[in-house]
Amino acid sequence: MPKRDIIPGMKGREETVVNRMISAAAIKDGLAEVFGTPFLVMLMENAAVEAITPCLGAGEGSVGIGLDQVRHHAATPLGMKVWAVAEVTEVHGSRIRFHIDAYDETGPIGGAEHERAVIRQDDFMRKVRQKVRTEENA
Repeated sequence: MPKRDIIPGMKGREETVVNRMISAAAIKDGLAEVFGTPFLVMLMENAAVEAITPCLGAGEGSVGIGLDQVRHHAATPLGMKVWAVAEVTEVHGSRIRFHIDAYDETGPIGGAEHERAVIRQDDFMRKVRQKVRTEENA
């Protein structure tokens, strides 16, 4: 069980500085050296994790189970700071929904709706290992 309740309005933030390793060019040569959308998604998910991690009990974690309405509508050059702010909007048992906005130093660059599930880490990994064993025996 969580150490304390996860409630709507809780927020988390994640930030980084754009470099070539998290640029579109890192995904495929020839693409622009600007903040890559897959890395924006990672930044947004990490902000959601930051919002709820203080509420999780020993042995608990969370996993992403949905990402909707992803928007990346402004390019961010190398060297500029980017950040995402995730806000809990709904809680249904172990499932948590978030609204996430992302920014760079000039203003909004994107956002998404995201859903995570609180899990018991040992139970989750037991299921993953079982899946691997099943695949090996196929």
